[in-house]
Amino acid sequence: MENEMQLSELLRIRREKLTELCEAGCNPFTITKFDRTHTSDQIKSGYAELEGKTVSVAGRIMSKRGMGKVIFCHIQDIGGQIQLFVKKDLLGDEEYAFFKKYDIGDIIGASGEVFTTKTGEISVRADKITLLSKSLLPLPEKFHGLVDPDLRYRQRYVDLIMNEDVKKTFIARSKIVRTIRNFMDSKGFIEVETPTLNTIPGGANARPFITHHNALDIDMYMRIATELHLKRLIVGGLEKVYEIGRIFRNEGMDIRHNPEFTTIESYEAYADFNNVMDNTEELIRCCAREVCGTEQITYQGVEIDLSHFERLTMIDAIKKYSGVDFNEIKTDEAAVAAAKSRGLEIDPIKSTRGDIIALFFDEYVEEKLVQPTFITEYPVEISPLAKRIPERPELTERFEIFITGREIGNAFSELNDPIDQRKRFEAQAALRAAGDEEANYVDEDFLNALEYGMPPTGGVGIGIDRLVMLLTDSYSIRDVILFPTMKPLEK
Repeated sequence: MENEMQLSELLRIRREKLTELCEAGCNPFTITKFDRTHTSDQIKSGYAELEGKTVSVAGRIMSKRGMGKVIFCHIQDIGGQIQLFVKKDLLGDEEYAFFKKYDIGDIIGASGEVFTTKTGEISVRADKITLLSKSLLPLPEKFHGLVDPDLRYRQRYVDLIMNEDVKKTFIARSKIVRTIRNFMDSKGFIEVETPTLNTIPGGANARPFITHHNALDIDMYMRIATELHLKRLIVGGLEKVYEIGRIFRNEGMDIRHNPEFTTIESYEAYADFNNVMDNTEELIRCCAREVCGTEQITYQGVEIDLSHFERLTMIDAIKKYSGVDFNEIKTDEAAVAAAKSRGLEIDPIKSTRGDIIALFFDEYVEEKLVQPTFITEYPVEISPLAKRIPERPELTERFEIFITGREIGNAFSELNDPIDQRKRFEAQAALRAAGDEEANYVDEDFLNALEYGMPPTGGVGIGIDRLVMLLTDSYSIRDVILFPTMKPLEK
């Protein structure tokens, strides 16, 4: 109660200050622009050339100290913080009186000469200060900052003000996305955009968000993947395409999952999953070098070597980490028996040998894949859009990449046989009818596209949020999404 009363008093005082400014003809909210010449980092890095010269800076007041005729304050901008040396003799009595009343959090513009203080700090000796925006809410107490995770995610704007590392993370995210674009463009891919609203959700096993289109009077689905539309473009002759975009899945939330997230999906005609594997490895290394400056990084205290990617088949990985060899287990019944012998819970509508292989992988392998690893040759039952291995048709030319025990990407030699694709869609539809809400629908238009002929194609989807987590050493996916999904606070 006492804290609430203190906050209420602070709010009242700040609003009174705003009223005084307005009555004096200095309403900061009427100012439309400020001509800034330099940011804080530009002044510090260019000090040799800027010393003694006049600059204009702008930012948020983060600290004020001093009294009498001299005040020191730090303002914060996109480049960091810089100190202002504010002297009454330079600023003038009236402007100095106004400045003394400015609060932590107010946004100001200042001009003056660049110099170094007696303590060696690069500063600006202000001869003019303009209040550009009044902060009516106080910032969190500076020594403790904004540390409550829930509040940080809900009020990302305050989080960015108070936590420099958070700002660095999102600048790094932008750099990663830019690096991905530059990499794909350099390989001859073209960037495209496909619909976010779909009449049929497809391209992944996931539960969709459903909405309603009033004009057409039909239910529509937020996309769960960009895959099927991108492959339509391969049919149409756009031989190398990619899309970076938001994906929406109506599923659980944890440190690795958010209902809306970002992927890059790319498709290349006349390539297979081995070509895609090489390209994916090169892309991840390129991002690491660009953002971290090295291929040897640390994630949550664990050293990760991105200069080497292991390659294992799913069956070999299961044998390595569980001791069970599915090359010796040939039937569905034997696979189910092996699962029961280990006490694994079996989904009655997913009890084929391929389903059990996937179950073993999830149980015994995934979390062990800390160093970069490509897992290949997935069962056809869990790969409805991937091409079969000719000599082992129960398996597919598919890989997923795992780092720190997490899937980062998923890729196939794309299934381009419309007859086989229809059978697999129908098998998925049967699973859906049996209660599997994540199973694929039968997409007749996509089948129609395949019947016109799609060349052999390699495709991949990479989770950009998880890649950013890895390269910024972020614990939770919420730490790399500016505005993660949150349940509204009760009023």
